[in-house]
Amino acid sequence: MYKFIKSSSNMSNWYEHEGNEICFWGRSNVGKSSLLNAIVNNKSLARVSKTPGRTQLLNYFENSQKQVIVDLPGYGYAKLSKSQKDKMLIMIDEYLQKNTRLKALILLIDSRHGITNIDRDIIKYLFSIKIPIYLVYTKIDKLNQKEKSQLSKLSKEEYKNYNCPYIFVSSQNKFGIDALNKNIQEIFQGEFYDF
Repeated sequence: MYKFIKSSSNMSNWYEHEGNEICFWGRSNVGKSSLLNAIVNNKSLARVSKTPGRTQLLNYFENSQKQVIVDLPGYGYAKLSKSQKDKMLIMIDEYLQKNTRLKALILLIDSRHGITNIDRDIIKYLFSIKIPIYLVYTKIDKLNQKEKSQLSKLSKEEYKNYNCPYIFVSSQNKFGIDALNKNIQEIFQGEFYDF
């Protein structure tokens, strides 16, 4: 069972612990909080908001095995000021480049929109700093079978030259959640990636 530990705004107040970390990132309103709550089977662990861009700090959650999930602020939210966006990007970049406990980044993509240009830029950036990525397509329940097949085909084509696994999930009907949880455990134990 995960519990909320703390929020952090920079390296000086990161959560200090002995375990490994996995972080979650994605566009604002991609369903990050709902997915985190579905993964840990707790509807109120991560605050779900109708307003995109609510998370503006690093939020740490830890389980009894000392495994830590970090919720990063969403990207692409237009209503934040430029200085707020810059401050958040600096905070996230510092976390991703200087954190020695980070095992992988779970990047959430809204299935209804597929991979956007901003997602592509983020993926290129993550590969450039050698962060293992696991793509998680959220809200898959909103797609019909034909749309799912097209999305799967596009993903295979787009990432054929990268080690970039992906999975389809739905926080709403729990589709793919058990498989995602299993993969998260494998990432924590160092068994999922061969980098």
